[in-house]
Amino acid sequence: MRRMWLGLATTVGLAVSTGCGQSPEDSEARLAALEAEGKQMDQALDAVEDRLLGSQGRLTMWNELGRRHQEVSAIQCKVSEAHLAAILKHEDKQNQKARMIKQHNSMASVDTAVLTSGKVPSQQRSN
Repeated sequence: MRRMWLGLATTVGLAVSTGCGQSPEDSEARLAALEAEGKQMDQALDAVEDRLLGSQGRLTMWNELGRRHQEVSAIQCKVSEAHLAAILKHEDKQNQKARMIKQHNSMASVDTAVLTSGKVPSQQRSN
C-alpha cells in the first residue's frame, strides 16, 4: 500500500514539475486566463457579499423597527386605558351635573307656582 502511494506521489510530482507536456506559452496564457477568471469571481463574490450585507442591514433595521413598534404599542395601550378611564369619569361627572341641573330646574318651577306666604302670584291677580 505504501509503495502505491509513493508511486502515485512520484508520478504526480513528475507531471507537475514537467508541466504535463504543455509549452510555457500555453502555461502563461492559461495562467492569465485563470487570473482573469479569478478576478471576475472575486468581483462576483464582492457583489454577493455587498448584497448580503445590505440585506442583513435591512433585516436588522426591520427587526429594530418591529421592536420599537411593540414598545410604542404597549405604551399607547397604557395611555389609552388611562385616557378612556378619565373620559368615563368625566362623562359620569357631566351626567350627575345634568341631573342636578334638571332637578334644580324642576324644583324651581314648583317653587314659583306655590307661594308659602299665602299671597297669590301677580299673574293670577289680573284675572
